[in-house]
Amino acid sequence: MPRALFADTVIAESDDTVLVEGNHYFPAEALKREYVEPSGNTSVCPWKGTAAYRDVVVGDERAAAAAWYYPEPKPDAEHFRDYVAFWGDVRVEA
Repeated sequence: MPRALFADTVIAESDDTVLVEGNHYFPAEALKREYVEPSGNTSVCPWKGTAAYRDVVVGDERAAAAAWYYPEPKPDAEHFRDYVAFWGDVRVEA
């Protein structure tokens, strides 16, 4: 089962991930929300739309803008609306 870990803590886990451009996107309900905080960062992908970012926080450790999702995806990315992906210090095991 794919899972995302930060600071030796599972922050998301699901058999229902969507693989896009090498990243596992986890459904919103798989995310343990106590470990994420809004970051205010955004980025734009030409085919996916505008991504919103979250910081991942476990105890005193923080991975800034290490989680992202597309709250209003473009049509080609609609199938992973609100799914969350990770990068940086967050390790995804598939």
